[in-house]
Amino acid sequence: MRILQVCSVTTFGGGERHLADLSRALTDLGHDVYAACVPGSPLSAELSFLPEERLFALNKRNYLKNVRELARFAREHDIEIVHAHAARDYYLAALAVRLAPRSRLVLTRHALFPLKKINRLVLRGVGRVIAVSEAVAESLRRSDVVDSSRIRVVHNGIDVDRFGRSIASAHDNDLVLVGTVGHLAPIKGLDTFVRAAALVSAGRPDVRFVIIGEDKSPEMSYRRSLESLISDLGLNEIVSMPGWRDDMPAALSSLTFFVSAVRSEPFGLAIVEAMAAGLPVIATASEGALEIIEDGVTGKLVPIDDAEALAQYINVLLDNPHERSRLSHNAQLAARERFSLERMARDTERVYRELLAGE
Repeated sequence: MRILQVCSVTTFGGGERHLADLSRALTDLGHDVYAACVPGSPLSAELSFLPEERLFALNKRNYLKNVRELARFAREHDIEIVHAHAARDYYLAALAVRLAPRSRLVLTRHALFPLKKINRLVLRGVGRVIAVSEAVAESLRRSDVVDSSRIRVVHNGIDVDRFGRSIASAHDNDLVLVGTVGHLAPIKGLDTFVRAAALVSAGRPDVRFVIIGEDKSPEMSYRRSLESLISDLGLNEIVSMPGWRDDMPAALSSLTFFVSAVRSEPFGLAIVEAMAAGLPVIATASEGALEIIEDGVTGKLVPIDDAEALAQYINVLLDNPHERSRLSHNAQLAARERFSLERMARDTERVYRELLAGE
């Protein structure tokens, strides 16, 4: 198939990682993958494995030109699937497909908040909407913007080999390090993580906690509030916030186990990465975590916003190396079986073929 992936986002987050990984995996499956992105963006660098003639340069300022030129690009390259990944590009892709009659439109929805009714007219020609979780699919159904028969669920996948390592190597050092990963924002529940750290450290001065991530807001107010909380609780020597790490497999390998304290999340890519790295995982029961973790088998689920419950199970794992080993083993197997890039690519390929076949 000839597939055009579209994304005008100039920062790099989970959605952009998803697009880059999917593009590479579809290429490995033998498809002709093209991409429309902003030149010089982090995403364009990640897509550098594509031949230059398969890259379309989106203009950051001229929307109408993008529509016309993207449609022309799709016609010239006989594109069968135009796949937009960010909500900001849904209109662009939908309008371009109207001018490229051979192309069919696919959207990926990463967010839990519903599509607005105003989108119904522009998106009436969408062939399929891929939801990254059942929770996102349910939000799409409730919004009633696209027909439910066009919604498909394809869970995100990761490069499990990039994160995979022997389970034993995670615990070769003497430092007990409990960590979490994610951008610094209230929805991530990092204040709950810090409060749980205070409860645990009161009886275990040898345990350290780390928050890996950055505050992308201009004022970085949430990072400042976390720093104040850490100081108020007397945890300056216990909890560190080193910022973002580009070498995430190495960062995860330094942890004893992983905690996700998020309040709401459509999927939970960081959880899957931790599982693939062979880490036992404790997660709050967010929408994404509920679809990823089998409680007590591949990880442990605790109530949202409950620092006491989180601290309690951190202590359980600290006291029980056998339980850590069991959870890490099961988590790594589950990540490989359920969340590999190849699985994601083949499931997406199936959606494309179904659409082109008119099913």
